[in-house]
Amino acid sequence: MRWLLTLLAKIVVGFAALSLALVLLFKFVPPPVTATMLMDENGYTKDWQPLAGIDRNLVTAVIAAEDGKFCSHDGFDREAIEDALAHNAKGGRIRGGSTISQQTAKNVFLWQGGGYVRKGFEAWFTFLIEQVWGKRRIMEVYLNVAETGIGTYGAEAGAQRYFQHSAARLTRVEAARMAAALPQPKQRAVVNPTGFTRRYGNTIAARMAVVRREGLDACVYP
Repeated sequence: MRWLLTLLAKIVVGFAALSLALVLLFKFVPPPVTATMLMDENGYTKDWQPLAGIDRNLVTAVIAAEDGKFCSHDGFDREAIEDALAHNAKGGRIRGGSTISQQTAKNVFLWQGGGYVRKGFEAWFTFLIEQVWGKRRIMEVYLNVAETGIGTYGAEAGAQRYFQHSAARLTRVEAARMAAALPQPKQRAVVNPTGFTRRYGNTIAARMAVVRREGLDACVYP
């Protein structure tokens, strides 16, 4: 038993050291590729852009759509998690409670799916990037690795795909529609959306004014 415990201890320490090294590296270097990209049967198109090259409208839109408490939580929105658990226990459509920080940790270091095992790793990496990267870097990486369409990853590739111009000059409506499609980018239309996606995009566009007025993006633009 002693050798088994020693081996397990070495594995845990080795994993912690490797994960910390990767987090430190990606604080300064763009992640070259993610597991989600590699496993995408449609291939992947991406074009890294620093946050300065992404219109603030998109930052405001994803906060309005995905994580209104992005600047105030420590990586985990416990109230949203509890609400999601209570909702999912009743059955019906599954609701997530992940923050932008959690989504970034999953997208960069892990894989889609995987249940509670992946969630455990996700929590560890979320803690690390919150401590090492900070909010501005988390947002920058998120907007560059998030799936924005079929075989399309990141704000720049998405803007070019849908609007034929750079992510540096997205209008409020364009940003809101991209944010509306983020949870299901393969199913939701960004250009000429209809039904739920159109209504949700309009809701996000309205919420963006609240984000600006209440400074909910202040950690990204201090």
